[in-house]
Amino acid sequence: MTAALLSVLMALLCAVSATAQPEPQKDFNLEKFSGKWYLIGMGSNAQWFMNKKSLMKMGTAVFTPTAEGNMDVLITSKKPSECWQMHHLFGKTETPGRFTFYSKAWGNENDVRVVETNYDEFALLHTIKTKGDSVSVLTKLYGRSQELRPELIQKFQQHSLAQGLVLDNVLILPKSEECTPNAA
Repeated sequence: MTAALLSVLMALLCAVSATAQPEPQKDFNLEKFSGKWYLIGMGSNAQWFMNKKSLMKMGTAVFTPTAEGNMDVLITSKKPSECWQMHHLFGKTETPGRFTFYSKAWGNENDVRVVETNYDEFALLHTIKTKGDSVSVLTKLYGRSQELRPELIQKFQQHSLAQGLVLDNVLILPKSEECTPNAA
C-alpha cells in the first residue's frame, strides 16, 4: 500500500513539474536566432554542474539552421590547457523554439527551449536533461556580445530561481579569451 501511494505521489509530482516547465517563445524565428552567441550565464541543479562551476568561463555557441529545420550547434570554450569544442544537432519538434537531442558524451536526452530572445541582444534557454531516472535543469543566458544590460542578467537569475535553482548555482560566467581548436 505504501509503495502504491508513493508511486501515485511521484506521478503527481512529475505531472505538476511538467506543467510548470517554461514554454518556448511564441513566433520563434530560427533564421533570426542563428549565428554566434556568447554564453553569459548558466544555472543548474545537476551534480556535474555543482562540481565544475568554479572552473567555468564564458564560451561561445554558433547556431546554424539546417535545411530540415534542425539546428546545428557548435560550442567552444577555453580550458586551462586546451580549446574545448562540442557539437550537437538539435532536432526540431512540432513546437517552434523547442528542440531535442541525445548527447553521446553525457548519455542523456535533452529537451531545449528558447524561452525568450530579441535575436540581436540576448537569448534565454531552458534545458531539461534526462538520464535514466535522473532529471535535471540547465538554464543558459546568451548574448550577442560579452556584455549584457543588468536587467537581462536579473531576468536570467529570476527565471533560474523560478525553476527551483538556488542562487549559488546560478552563475554569471567570467570572460575568457575566445579560442579555436587545433585541427587534428
